[in-house]
Amino acid sequence: MNTILRKSMLSVAGLAFATGVAAGPVTAHAAPVHEAKPVAVVHTADKPDTGKLIPHGTQGAQSRIALNDEQTANAKAIIAATKKNGLPERAAVISIATSLQESKLENLGHLGDRNDHDSLGLFQQRPSSGWGTPEQITDPEYSTTAFLKGLKQVDGWQDMPLTDAAQTVQVSAYPDAYAQWEQQAADLVAQHWNS
Repeated sequence: MNTILRKSMLSVAGLAFATGVAAGPVTAHAAPVHEAKPVAVVHTADKPDTGKLIPHGTQGAQSRIALNDEQTANAKAIIAATKKNGLPERAAVISIATSLQESKLENLGHLGDRNDHDSLGLFQQRPSSGWGTPEQITDPEYSTTAFLKGLKQVDGWQDMPLTDAAQTVQVSAYPDAYAQWEQQAADLVAQHWNS
């Protein structure tokens, strides 16, 4: 490139730069300034870790039922009572699986001739066995708290297979039946623990 031409181009560029700096920005062509508005950031809480919900893996074939609004509300009540009692997600899984087996998450009153002795509520607890009055046992928070109180008295419940922990509290004639509900219980806890 010709030396004169190069010097001319550099001079023009320098002049343009110097003029722009001295004169400041050209406001006639500047983009409009918009005031920043705060943006709502939605933070969804993480779902509980599957390893905490089902530490031993499920045992045997799993059952699942479709839940209506009342059953879902009862599952949420069990989760709320578990949190209120300061217990971890695993306790809610055990509680919900137990209730799924005992009542299909329905807060059952006296069933007449079909009733198993005087069993009532989500956990089919019996007033005659000291679980509480019929009114207490049919209160989801009370019955869950009563179940959790029994669970806390089981040494090592956190490390037991679900069916062993549930059976130790419930003393059922069908001790292995609780295991079939572990996956659905874990799914419910994962879905509703942080909601």
